[in-house]
Amino acid sequence: MLEVPAQPTPAPREAEAAALLAATVQDPWGLVAPSVYDTARLVSLAPWLDGHRERLGYLAKEQNQDGSWGAPDGYGLVPTLSAVEALLTELARTDSGAPHLSPDDLAAACADGLGALRDGLLAGPVPDTIGVEFVAPSLLADINTRLAALTEQAPGKLGAWAGTTLTSPAPDLDGALLAGVREMTEQAPLPEKLWHTLEAVTRDGTRGARPHEGAPPHNGSVGCSPAATAAWLGAAPDPAAPGVAYLRDVQARFGGPVPSITPIVYFEQAWVLNSLAASGLRYEAPAALLDSLEAGLTDEGIAAAPGLPSDSDDTAAVLFALAQHGRPHRPDSLMHFRRDGYFSCFGVERTPSTSTNAHILEALGHHVTVRPDDAGRYGAEIRMISDWLLDNQLPDGSWMDKWHASPYYATACCALALAEFGGPSARAAVDRAAAWALATQRADGSWGRWQGTTEETAYMVQLLMRTRTPGSPGTVARSAARGCDALLAHDDPASYPGLWHDKDIYAPVTVIRAARLAALALGGAAPAASGGA
Repeated sequence: MLEVPAQPTPAPREAEAAALLAATVQDPWGLVAPSVYDTARLVSLAPWLDGHRERLGYLAKEQNQDGSWGAPDGYGLVPTLSAVEALLTELARTDSGAPHLSPDDLAAACADGLGALRDGLLAGPVPDTIGVEFVAPSLLADINTRLAALTEQAPGKLGAWAGTTLTSPAPDLDGALLAGVREMTEQAPLPEKLWHTLEAVTRDGTRGARPHEGAPPHNGSVGCSPAATAAWLGAAPDPAAPGVAYLRDVQARFGGPVPSITPIVYFEQAWVLNSLAASGLRYEAPAALLDSLEAGLTDEGIAAAPGLPSDSDDTAAVLFALAQHGRPHRPDSLMHFRRDGYFSCFGVERTPSTSTNAHILEALGHHVTVRPDDAGRYGAEIRMISDWLLDNQLPDGSWMDKWHASPYYATACCALALAEFGGPSARAAVDRAAAWALATQRADGSWGRWQGTTEETAYMVQLLMRTRTPGSPGTVARSAARGCDALLAHDDPASYPGLWHDKDIYAPVTVIRAARLAALALGGAAPAASGGA
């Protein structure tokens, strides 16, 4: 009898990589944790949708002790505005209520949220989240409308808040840009870039602009946004409409609550592949993932998912992922985004992104490394991006970014790209970034802007292990090992906090799991991989 040689059992981390890739193939949308902002928008705009009571319960559960929703440093503004408007809308309904959430509970949650807005959020910082210049003033106006209506119809429901009007001194909340966009959309279709914020830029949610004629373009969604899709459908949609099926599918994933952006299929696939490529683990990239990315890539680039406009960040990440897995493409599609001194994310944008330019540096740098005959074609852009990133490094050695709340993400992106493709002139900047990482590690071995998190810790372990940090090898190894211990001790994908910028901040769960796995693989190769301080 012919004996078949036994196949070697994969190491635990390689088995985890295979399982992660299999999960990515099987999920055609990408996994994003629920969002207070979009969940609240569905409470307000789509009470007809399955899971309405569960969404109310989710909002009650997610409210902070101070009455706000969301994270510190101004990141509570948009989710708190959204939740308060939704609960005020629900309070005005005759059949309102969720399990364990009475009308009195609704009124108390509204009062606490209004207090958080008045006592600090409306006068505080306004982070550069997506569409905040439209979303925040739209919600503020809607809250004042709800307060006025309830004051007239049922002042007892509002208590001390009856007759109140909220105002904000923040220039970003004055509504001037929103008014201009609303006036524009009365005369012309809404630009594709604004589909994702349809619920804010249209009047009363559904009147005014339509992003396009007929059915939404992908999976029934408008701009891959549950909130925008609910606004597009209106108060009494056709049950057979594709957008209804999209919303039902999205809410079913978490039993009522919904993410802020979904699908994110190309974004997730590319980031997972790039994390694993840097990990040193042995794995086989599924052809289905590479086929998916190639099918989505066009001469104009690629988006985070079908239904969104192409952007340079996802284009660079997809090109880099394909090139590292044996399917290189010439990066000419990135040249559409070249500006004077840097690359933009979209054709028109308010602020550039450091992490996006770092990803473009990786895509172009890798291409030229493999195809040195193209150095003359892309060399100027590589030098331009390197110089721009060096100019944007902060004095403490870190970077900040428009797509992420944490400096640890931006710093890892920039330092890793510069270490690999920035040339000798970037070495000092990379060393400052590593020194900042060592100096800001928490006592438990983790890293994080507000608290230690799996995501931010994973980025710093990767930075230390991949940038060939000078100085005492023992110091770097011990720091990375302590980071790995933190990753092993505290990891719950169901509770990853949102850090990525959308209208709210969100957590791309599978992307974070891949970053964690790469960090453990890299840190585990270091001396004293489980040692203490």
